[in-house]
Amino acid sequence: MKTALLSDLHANREAVEAVLEHAHAHGAQAYVLLGDFVGYGADPGWVVDEVRALVRGGALAVQGNHDRAVVLGPTATMRPEPRRVVEWTRNQLDAAQIDFLASLPLQQQQGDRLYVHANAWAPSEWEYIVGRTDAVRSLHATRCRYTFCGHMHEPKLYHLSSVGKCGDFVPTPGVAIPVPPHRQWLIIPGSAGQPRDGNPAAAYAIFDDAEHSITYHRVPYDHEAAGAKIRAADLPQRLASRLEDGQ
Repeated sequence: MKTALLSDLHANREAVEAVLEHAHAHGAQAYVLLGDFVGYGADPGWVVDEVRALVRGGALAVQGNHDRAVVLGPTATMRPEPRRVVEWTRNQLDAAQIDFLASLPLQQQQGDRLYVHANAWAPSEWEYIVGRTDAVRSLHATRCRYTFCGHMHEPKLYHLSSVGKCGDFVPTPGVAIPVPPHRQWLIIPGSAGQPRDGNPAAAYAIFDDAEHSITYHRVPYDHEAAGAKIRAADLPQRLASRLEDGQ
């Protein structure tokens, strides 16, 4: 089965529509959504409803830190910009949409696969996987052969051999990578809604469990339209510029 892995949608309708269309065209039969459905973008209600519809159709979804922040509301320690985005987002969502975000688990396991937003060692603390040391820590925290997570916004692949040697590399879009189960793998598909690797194209990946392969994809979308919506909503303007330069 081919499973499409989407993370960090960040209320970006244009990106999500483009990715879902691309995934369908490339034979995706199932979907996993790795959190951060809201925050930054101007279409939180639409994105949450799309995620809800996918979950009703059998998709798996986990909660991200931005989802949690919107559920809880702004805190006294928040900086002005995040506070503004959280307050604005909460005002765009109805009670059922917020309840859905609140109901999402921090992680889900499916056979030899673990799905989590940030990491496997402490999902609720939202620590980043920024290199091999963090990747090994996450892989050691689970017996699953495959861990899929988001949070980093940049596509990356890590592997751990049976003798404890860790390797990593940045994948080439569109090229299937063998991920045999005799190793442990940590797969970060990148952000669909706000890429940060200098490429504004939406990122996601497709895992083929029959072939034991992962294919990373980049999908161009109308990021100018998504940015214009952010500006029209009077959200922080740099959130729009980040979509345009992929930073």
